[in-house]
Amino acid sequence: MTGARTDVEQVERANTAFYEALERGDFDEVSDLWLDTGTRDALDDEVVGSDDEETAISCVHPGWPVLTGRGEVLRSYALIMANTEYIQFFLTDVHVGVAGDTALVTCTENILSGGPPPEGGGELGPLVGQLVVATNVFRRTSDGWKLWSHHASPVLAETDDEEGEESPS
Repeated sequence: MTGARTDVEQVERANTAFYEALERGDFDEVSDLWLDTGTRDALDDEVVGSDDEETAISCVHPGWPVLTGRGEVLRSYALIMANTEYIQFFLTDVHVGVAGDTALVTCTENILSGGPPPEGGGELGPLVGQLVVATNVFRRTSDGWKLWSHHASPVLAETDDEEGEESPS
């Protein structure tokens, strides 16, 4: 097996671990998958992941502003996990590219989530589906591949009414 293939497989595993940790609501694992201040690069032993402008982690959730820095990013995941009863990701169109110590993953997140239970009920609220495209940037460290940036944007679905309409002249 070549080194490049191994890198792609390792990045794929890190990407999958990220989504599986979100599904389980495992905040500690989600935190561990992001670059951390003081993490060392695997090859040149430079410290990466500090919150300076060059290496600060960043995240864009659908409809949210850009979050920068470990504190803001992890706080957002804590809020999401605390307010989501159920979430499952079905990833499609996954593409991984590796260039040196940086990897880029693009994918479609087919998300199924359950809202809060109806009043007086012990069951989940209705399940809702959402289609989101995501870009995840990873950085190789001495502890493996760590998330550097996550950007997710909703896919706007066309309705039947819009398909038949022509644009104004």
